[in-house]
Amino acid sequence: MKKINLLYTVVLFLIICSAQANNQEDRKAFISHLTKIADPVLTNLSQDKLKENMPVETAPNAYGDRDKVTYLEAFGRLVSGMAPWLELGPDDTEEGKLREKYIILVHQSLKNATDPNAKDFMNFTEGGQPLVDAAFLAQGLLRAPTQLWDRLDSQTKKNTIEALKSSRSITPYYSNWLLFTAMVEAALTKFDGEGDQVRIAYALNKHKEWYLGDGVYGDGPDFHYDYYNSFVIQPMILDISKTLLEVGKGNKGEFEIFLKRARRYAAIQERLISPEGTYPVIGRSMAYRFGAFQALSQIALWEELPKEIAPSQVRGALMAIVDKHMQSDSMFDQNGWLKLGFHGNQPELAEPYISTGSLYLCSQAFLVLGLPASSDFWAKPKEEWTQQKIWGGKKAVIDKAL
Repeated sequence: MKKINLLYTVVLFLIICSAQANNQEDRKAFISHLTKIADPVLTNLSQDKLKENMPVETAPNAYGDRDKVTYLEAFGRLVSGMAPWLELGPDDTEEGKLREKYIILVHQSLKNATDPNAKDFMNFTEGGQPLVDAAFLAQGLLRAPTQLWDRLDSQTKKNTIEALKSSRSITPYYSNWLLFTAMVEAALTKFDGEGDQVRIAYALNKHKEWYLGDGVYGDGPDFHYDYYNSFVIQPMILDISKTLLEVGKGNKGEFEIFLKRARRYAAIQERLISPEGTYPVIGRSMAYRFGAFQALSQIALWEELPKEIAPSQVRGALMAIVDKHMQSDSMFDQNGWLKLGFHGNQPELAEPYISTGSLYLCSQAFLVLGLPASSDFWAKPKEEWTQQKIWGGKKAVIDKAL
């Protein structure tokens, strides 16, 4: 009997070890995908060679002068998506050492992007687009204040503040663009103490007016059937309102309302992912690919998923859609730069405002890497997500509006 019990214990131990190893392989795969996307941008920008080496692929009917804005698009969007992972900081593990490598690359890249004397000094003022990507860059710094801001040298901090302030010359459209202004001001509030609270309040109040119900905001006064509640609206509302609370200028009750709506939207997003790891291609900017699931990834990162959604099932769902995209043999060019399209290179699916740099918004799906490897998201066995359960005839939960 003792031998049987011992054998059972050994077998159980081996099963657990095997499951944990498989779970960590999922994390390694996600890191591998993220760094593959990031490497060309950060390697070149850190060496002051981004403008020299980055291609500028555009849609057939592109707006003019995309080469004046595409570099900040690539950098700001990439940093915003990588930031939670980098905020875990360096340690003696293989992953911790890798994080330190990318933290240093971001520091050097930020130095070149904001130094007026650098070849890769970026445009924060000319045209409208720089406001958008100044906001994504600001969001990235807010998502990793310890590693990406506190460790910066004083001159780069000064240059970054000046670059963010210079974007104030751009007037936002009466739409989700109000949040870009507010995001820049939120970062200035936290890092410089001189953020404009009126601009922040205006953006948040307008989005409260534009709330349509069941976790969804209009993009301005109108409803658009697209993924902008995830590309921009929900994540920026959360990060702005969270920052205000951190600096003693926020409203906790308001923040909790925003968070409640974002949880509901995350539940909707999780249900959009098919058993095969596909999702509806609806609305504009689908060349941002799996960046469409930033809102779900952020709610999982914050460990605020609705109780009926297990973190490990979100891991499975997010990995499925990322893997589906990464399987394409034409998503990257021969030098590793992202190509326009949705599943591979399909430039006809890109709007006139999209160019190579725009595509790096896809990095927002990787926010969950900011959860430590020991978290339930990464450590627990992967579970079937909602559509797998339903279409597999398994026990599932009825959906219900907020």
